[in-house]
Amino acid sequence: MAVQLWCLLFGVLVALPERLNGSHRDDLVVETDLGRLRGSIIKSRSGRDIYSFRGVRFAKPPVGELRFKDPQPLEPWEGIVNATEDGYACLQPVPNSIIRPSSEDCLFLNVYTTQLPQKGHKHPNRPVLFFIHPGGWYQFTAISSFLGPQYFMDQDIVLVTANYRLGALGLISTGDGILEGNYAMKDQVAVLRWINKNIHSFGGNPSSVTIGGYSVGGASVFLHMLSPMTKGLFHRAISMSASIDTRWDIDHDPIAIARKHASLLGCPTATSQLIAECLRAKPARDIAESIGLLREWARDPILKYYPVIESDLHDGRERYLTEEPYLQLLHRNFTQVPWLTGFTKDEFSWRALSVTMNATLANDMYENFEFVAPIAFMYERGTNQSHHISQELKKFYLKNQPITNTSLDGLGKLYADAIICFGEDRAAKIIAKISRYPVYFYKFSYQGRYSFFYIPGTTTPYGVAHHDDLMYLFYISSLGFPFFQDGEPETHVSETLIAMWANFVKTGNPTPSSSSVTSNITWEPMKPEKLTYLDIDSQLVLKENLYQERMEVWSRLFPYQL
Repeated sequence: MAVQLWCLLFGVLVALPERLNGSHRDDLVVETDLGRLRGSIIKSRSGRDIYSFRGVRFAKPPVGELRFKDPQPLEPWEGIVNATEDGYACLQPVPNSIIRPSSEDCLFLNVYTTQLPQKGHKHPNRPVLFFIHPGGWYQFTAISSFLGPQYFMDQDIVLVTANYRLGALGLISTGDGILEGNYAMKDQVAVLRWINKNIHSFGGNPSSVTIGGYSVGGASVFLHMLSPMTKGLFHRAISMSASIDTRWDIDHDPIAIARKHASLLGCPTATSQLIAECLRAKPARDIAESIGLLREWARDPILKYYPVIESDLHDGRERYLTEEPYLQLLHRNFTQVPWLTGFTKDEFSWRALSVTMNATLANDMYENFEFVAPIAFMYERGTNQSHHISQELKKFYLKNQPITNTSLDGLGKLYADAIICFGEDRAAKIIAKISRYPVYFYKFSYQGRYSFFYIPGTTTPYGVAHHDDLMYLFYISSLGFPFFQDGEPETHVSETLIAMWANFVKTGNPTPSSSSVTSNITWEPMKPEKLTYLDIDSQLVLKENLYQERMEVWSRLFPYQL
């Protein structure tokens, strides 16, 4: 019930008209590589003018024959294009009457800066942050009412946010080149290429670009470190609560989900070509809104579509991922940059509530754990190893006891570790071992008055949940979060987080010098022999060995050699 209420809240609030009230200025025109754009002015938290360019196309509309195709470059235009309002959000599994406006034509980005180049003045040459929105690769958006720039723009950086195609429209693959997949990831690459060509016109430095993201946005950042298509396009990376699961978020059998989704939409599935032809003829909204039908047990699995490794068809097409991530890491074949990564204290633990509060689900999960667990916690199915993993997880987290209210803590930690914590922990350890650049690891522990998930029937946050740190970086007005002003308890945490993230964007170090804002602390990077992390609460404290007793269980069950 609580999850349904949250989704309803999200839908109703997103339906409200956006009200940034950006003022206009006749001379707020920027010349890009393809033509001129007119922006507007909004205000930062401290009252600075934010020069805002919203609804900027970075690729042709991926409609008609361009559906399930790589993003295509735009043609130059004449005159001045209006960039004072957000573009459409990408289609997602929310009824059309609730989330507006959304469209298959959704490849838009937003640029924010507080200093544009002026003739006769030194170029601002500011570092750039491209932030990739969360949403399981099937929901959310980069529009300014979701990723509001008002907090970040008190720092001297240029911020870019962008939509990318979602769900099947963004990731469906047949594994044989008929439907290549990775369209969402290549949309993000197209944004990075746009930044490389155009950000100088907005006062940004294309040689100082940080890619950041949350949840699957954070996983996207990690995958961009592996992709040959992004080499040279970024110089630092931030992965927040990244859903890097035990398979590195790669689908090794994409035709299975393609057939299932196509069948649900009444399409023939005998060949990849038939699937592709039928899906191209279907209304885009039908494809986007039917993703919920891919659930297999209750609301699980949380992720339905993943990026894929693309086959080499020897036809000159660019491939986003070309080999197994572990193999790439073994060969140290990845973009090595400073990396800031971590997660919230409780992550997806709230998902356990939907099980413990439902006796039927609780009994089914316990009695059929070897069937349910691989679905809910996302690992291999139907093998002897899978059965062994399930038995060991049941013993460690549930003490082999029936699932009741007393199981809430253990089951919550199992959801958190499976979806976020273990993958994030393992990735950080691997990169810290083999990269020549630092890895900064954190746990976000601050529990303010607001949350993405509350204890049912109350206004009390259910711990520090997944996404709960995002509201301190961005003004998320579309979900009803307040604007944190001076004097509010959350504002200090917001300013501290913003300062460290902006320091990292500028220098590759979140605490390059002592500062009262960052509690005069020096954030030490993680080392293989010293698993340092920063505990971010109302105070900042350096600690070691985060959740390592739990992580050792997963490491034993999912061994690797590097």
